[in-house]
Amino acid sequence: MPPSRPPRANASRGPRPNSPSPAKAQGQDLRRDDAPRGRRGSGRAEGGSSQNWLFGHHAVRAALANPERTCRQLLLTPEAAKDWVSTGLTPTIVDRTEIDRHVPAGAVHQGVALLADPLPELALEDVLFSAAPDALFVLLDQVTDPHNVGAILRSCAVFGVTALIMPDRNAASATGTLAKTASGALEAVPVVRVVNLSRTIRQLQEADVWVIGLEGIAEKPLEAVLRPGRIALVLGAEGPGLRRLTGETCDTLGHLPTAGEFASLNVSNAAAVALYATRRVLAAEAA
Repeated sequence: MPPSRPPRANASRGPRPNSPSPAKAQGQDLRRDDAPRGRRGSGRAEGGSSQNWLFGHHAVRAALANPERTCRQLLLTPEAAKDWVSTGLTPTIVDRTEIDRHVPAGAVHQGVALLADPLPELALEDVLFSAAPDALFVLLDQVTDPHNVGAILRSCAVFGVTALIMPDRNAASATGTLAKTASGALEAVPVVRVVNLSRTIRQLQEADVWVIGLEGIAEKPLEAVLRPGRIALVLGAEGPGLRRLTGETCDTLGHLPTAGEFASLNVSNAAAVALYATRRVLAAEAA
């Protein structure tokens, strides 16, 4: 049996309202934040420009293939150019040191770099409007490492996540480093930036999304608190975990069962395990 909807005993919000009308469940009645809308490509480049240098074969090819991405300049080393398949943007052949100037120190760029504009902005209702009845969302609470966020994006793409939602502040920007780690997933998974994560959780709940916070100290395992329908998984930063208000606003909390004394996972690994478990349980219940 799926878990019931009562609010957590220590939660600050009141009882969950009744399920909304179909129009509201699709996000048509959701309130927009007063602050600037979130964006899939939000955040400034490593060098401080509004444009980003993306690098690495997968990230660059995915960006070039994305009709929503405006690409400005493609740089290739002579070695990379030998196997490059034309993408419509004429490359400039340069020495490896020229690409080194545009990417973070020590970046493994594979002789490929692309100057591109950020992706178009997205608001929460943009993704909720077309969300399926079994949509899956991932929310990150102050996860700032671009390598972690990139890896989480890659898992989101693999497991069919509807959108990744992060705060505007105290979160990783969509830089070349994040795109490289995401291995093309930045172009495939919508990313929504929001002003207030707790308010966003409440908006998701109004759209009939069951919101689960992942916490190692949670009483029940994740599989025990899953329920059919729209699901959102909320993950916090390594160490601090979820902020108090974030955890209290979630419908429930769940943990990933572990064995032995070494019981912690990197947040990107935890996201991958949680997404796999969620898809497996929901698929079994639907069968």
